Amino acid sequence: MNSTMSSTLPGSTATPAAPGAAGTTGSAHVPGAAGRRPRTARPLENALFSAAMLGHRLPWADAPARLLGLDALTQEGATRQLLAHLRRSRGGGPVLISTLSGSFLVPLTPEDTAALLARGAACDALGPGVLLTRSGHRRGLYPHTDAPFGAPEAVGEVGGLLADELRGVLDRRLGDGTLSRADWVAWSARAVRRVVLGAAAAEDRLLSEVLRRAGGAVDRRERDRYDAALMRRLAPYLDEPDPASVAGRIGADRARGAGPAVAHLLDTASRAAGDTAVQALALLAAEVADTPGQAVATALLHYPPVDAVAHPVRADFVWEGLAVASGTEVLAMPARLRATAAAVPVGRAVPGPSGAGAPSPLCGAPTPCAAGAFAARVAEEIVAGIAAGCRPVLLEPRIARDRLPQRLDPDALRVVLGPVPGQPRDATAAARAAVTGRGRAPAAYGTLASASADLLDRHARELENCALHGGWSSDGAGEEFRAVLLGHAERCARAASDVRRAARRLAD
Repeated sequence: MNSTMSSTLPGSTATPAAPGAAGTTGSAHVPGAAGRRPRTARPLENALFSAAMLGHRLPWADAPARLLGLDALTQEGATRQLLAHLRRSRGGGPVLISTLSGSFLVPLTPEDTAALLARGAACDALGPGVLLTRSGHRRGLYPHTDAPFGAPEAVGEVGGLLADELRGVLDRRLGDGTLSRADWVAWSARAVRRVVLGAAAAEDRLLSEVLRRAGGAVDRRERDRYDAALMRRLAPYLDEPDPASVAGRIGADRARGAGPAVAHLLDTASRAAGDTAVQALALLAAEVADTPGQAVATALLHYPPVDAVAHPVRADFVWEGLAVASGTEVLAMPARLRATAAAVPVGRAVPGPSGAGAPSPLCGAPTPCAAGAFAARVAEEIVAGIAAGCRPVLLEPRIARDRLPQRLDPDALRVVLGPVPGQPRDATAAARAAVTGRGRAPAAYGTLASASADLLDRHARELENCALHGGWSSDGAGEEFRAVLLGHAERCARAASDVRRAARRLAD
């Protein structure tokens, strides 16, 4: 891992490439193998590419152009035009581009990206990849590990395990039938732990937190420390694996030595369940896709969770006559290179996100990933299970059936998951009216207020139950906390009564 990668920690601002980084004038190391040197972008092209990357920190800046339908003036449109210009002016080959996040060798087509990385992997010339966010920050990726087992074929068994968890996710719905983002992430992580490691691991929230920290670390020492903690956390589930889990199906003897592979499977599946599945639900609700499989494939194709990865080159190699020098970073961003990544018409027949021999959009490896393929199937089973039990209705954002948005942020999605308990069977329509009816009929506000009153009542009951627990009686401080909780419970109940009166008035 080069100095640029190791010096920028998660959450920090991007730093300029150090002098001597690949791609700077006169500084690129000349490979020992014969081959032509990559062409270098001009200063103005470098500046435009950096501006396009930094522009993602200000998503609202695109609003006027989007409202006017001027896609070419958006950040994505400007980036596409710049890449098209580089393809024309540089003969279509990879180009060295200097940015505020570092200097990169950028292949200009998805096909070149896959072929260049495959060659580097075959030569054992690539180090672990680092995720480059749309704002230019670097984030760690849990390292790809070739599993000693293929992706489990018994997807039906996985569907059965998820069915138990799917019954629980509907209980977490809010009054309007939606599920908060925090609840979805917590539930999806639990479901993945259940599938991969078994019922006991489903309750182990700390396991997912340690995995998140181990995967997100960029600093080598920090990553090694969290990885050691992760292996310790995994050990009990691998020593005596649940027979119904993925770890159980490969056997205890093989599972004990498969800690990194199982961790990688957990990482990719958590990413697919947490982000891709909810995006696919939105696409299915918007009727962009006809089946759960199409919805997941479309989400992975257009909104890959791992969409820009910097691969450090640690040994010289040659690809199609092009010399790639040690110390270079190859920037792989196939989704951003596709013309279909923009807001363009989409067809019903959606190809898989990663064909044979192609890297997975759920993993940072330059080669195909069995864990990524299995994670995509887990997301498919989640979407299929939810769609079988209820009809998803998309509240926000609006998606045209024949035109995909350029970004689909999982944090901003609001999807109703079927009829709300205690309401009529057509509650999906009522929930849509409650949210989309803002500024319209007062009855729409009444529906939303009634759902909010139910939530307040539930909070009051939970606080009261917590306060009545015997553990608070051990000392004076505990009694004080009990009084505080009971006071909050009383205020929530009083607020619920007031909101319910308002709801009745609005409904009338």
